Amino acid sequence: MAGNKAEKLPRKTYEKELLRLQMELVKLQEWVRTEGARLIVVFEGRDAAGKGGTIKRVTEHLNPRVARIAALPKPTERERTQWYFQRYIEHLPAAGEIVLFDRSWYNRAGVEHVMGFCSKEEYQRFLHQCPLFERMLVEDGILLRKYWFSVSDEEQQERFRRRLEDPLRRWKLSPMDMESITRWEDYSRAKDEMMVHTDITEAPWYVVESDDKRRARLNMIAHLLGSLPYQDVSPPVPDLPKRPESTGYRRPPRDLQNYVPDHAANL
Repeated sequence: MAGNKAEKLPRKTYEKELLRLQMELVKLQEWVRTEGARLIVVFEGRDAAGKGGTIKRVTEHLNPRVARIAALPKPTERERTQWYFQRYIEHLPAAGEIVLFDRSWYNRAGVEHVMGFCSKEEYQRFLHQCPLFERMLVEDGILLRKYWFSVSDEEQQERFRRRLEDPLRRWKLSPMDMESITRWEDYSRAKDEMMVHTDITEAPWYVVESDDKRRARLNMIAHLLGSLPYQDVSPPVPDLPKRPESTGYRRPPRDLQNYVPDHAANL
């Protein structure tokens, strides 16, 4: 069972610690940029396990030119004929970059395997090649962190129900999500098999219990920060320059430009 519903983290405690951790993430970003480090963070787990919400909190105050999200759509016909890892390689970070994979090459070990979107031979080849691929990344100096968000079947069902009732989040549900409910044990077996083959010393898996989303976000971010040798290399705060005296500039009349109507005035 993932998490404990009776011990939800209080919101005030969560928000205070989240802000502190996000300030540390900004320091991490500056360290990555300054040192020319390359960081990959892989987010995996069942549908509605809390990956997307955690990624939002990680990137909320970061520079998108430094920290970007890679959420690849299903492969094109051309990509299906390529080496499986090929389309992921172009999204790997260069020096001074952080890439957060919202699902990753592990699609093959999960949904593709369970739903029959790949052959048994392709699946077995993935289990063999994935550790080799990740060792190559680490040997080249890339910092690789892999997180599996673990949610209970009861909590997942409840989150699906809330999404169905919320028009702002209903788009998150797909036919594949509905199918996952009836294949819970198949996905469990696939995850266990994946862990056996890919939980390697160079790039271990870290499991995040995520029935309590607040607790899961804090735990994951704190672990990420604690696993990296970053230092505070923030540049000094610049002095705000004094505004120069006017030289006679005048703005053009308002009726010469198209202004957005003041919708808020009617509220």
